[in-house]
Amino acid sequence: MALGNDRYQMDMCRGPLLRQTLVFAFPLIVSGMLQLLFNAADLIVVGRFASHQALAAVGATGALTHLIINIFIGMSIGANVLVAQNLGEQNRKDTSRTTHTAIMISLVGGALLAAIGIVLAKPMLRWMDTPPDVLEQATLYMRIYFAGMPLIMLYNFGSAILRALGDTRRPFFFLIISGIINVVLNLFFVLIFHWDVAGVATATVLSQGVAAILILRVLMQLRTACRVKLKTLRIEWKSLRAMMWIGVPAGFQASCFSLSNLVIQSSINLFGSETVAGFTAALTWEVIGFVTAGAIGQTVVSFVGQNTGGKQYHRLRLSIRYCLGLCIGALLAISAVLIVFAEPLLALFNTDPDVIYYGKMRFYISMPLFFTCGMMEVYTSALRGMGRSVIPAAITIFTVCISRIIYITTLWKLFPTLEMLLVLYPATWTLNAVIMAIYLKIVLKKLPDEDISAEM
Repeated sequence: MALGNDRYQMDMCRGPLLRQTLVFAFPLIVSGMLQLLFNAADLIVVGRFASHQALAAVGATGALTHLIINIFIGMSIGANVLVAQNLGEQNRKDTSRTTHTAIMISLVGGALLAAIGIVLAKPMLRWMDTPPDVLEQATLYMRIYFAGMPLIMLYNFGSAILRALGDTRRPFFFLIISGIINVVLNLFFVLIFHWDVAGVATATVLSQGVAAILILRVLMQLRTACRVKLKTLRIEWKSLRAMMWIGVPAGFQASCFSLSNLVIQSSINLFGSETVAGFTAALTWEVIGFVTAGAIGQTVVSFVGQNTGGKQYHRLRLSIRYCLGLCIGALLAISAVLIVFAEPLLALFNTDPDVIYYGKMRFYISMPLFFTCGMMEVYTSALRGMGRSVIPAAITIFTVCISRIIYITTLWKLFPTLEMLLVLYPATWTLNAVIMAIYLKIVLKKLPDEDISAEM
């Protein structure tokens, strides 16, 4: 390509599309699985060698953490889309500008998030009605985790740039290195130093720091327009505005999603630490499906982005179909495994019968329609790849976020059971998938049927 060459780079506008899609998606899916295993190691270590209160403390911070960081995670999606579109257009200058702007945003945004997380951790956890017996440990975990936010953001933005290039292999290798370091440090800090929650938080930050440094090193050594030069790092306002147009709605959508989960988590907290611990253990396995869908969504963003820039509309449509089939199949398989092997999987985290009971309840209610969550992810990612982020965000905010909050504050108050709470998940996934599919079909109809600027 005219933008430079790198042996890890993939030209998504030409070549065998199905093979390219699988080659791109496979490292992302496996990376997501490994990341979950490493995160599960955090919970297993703290749940088995500390207490169920420590396990609940780590689990109680998840929704709040995502609520705070999602705007900047959305910005990384904007960077992915812009770099991919610039690559498809063969626009070297804008590719470089977007890359350097993205790296600067990751560092500045990471510093801002660190300050917010450290200062507001305890007040926000109290607002969530976090059980008193886990409040102090949850606060400590959040403060340590957010102290490392500049490194975590650098890794996310750097990985987004490499994905736009078609490189999912090197982030995969770096994740393996980071994950091994994380597991070793978990055991060291918890078993030898007895740091419990502080130990797993510190291990997470240090291992993420290693991955961030490796990503930055790769970006600085690239032979493409995405090469990062530290002396020229600055924010280009034109690139920032374009990134925000895509990224802010995506991030706001994710934050609203997290807000609705936060409201649900606050309701779950009312049932006590055993319920929180059981749901935390179940969610840790469920996230395998979320990460798989997210990885396929990242594949859609990159392929649709490059083919939008290159005006390869037939390939654009095919990439959506391939990824949709892959996502539905994967989530159906994951759901089946979690339902059939629920008890032994949950027992890995904690053997308390009550904890296992509540975890199984979550599996049995949320998993049968889990595949609709994957449909929602693919449709939304395809629209973002085409530069359309506002309307998908509005659809998700209404169908998933506002509807959940209305349900909890009205109908659930009349029937305040865990079962009535859990049914919210599959119901809102399905509603979103149906509406998003209709909107995507409308958008695709407006595109030309044939490719315009390049051979298939």
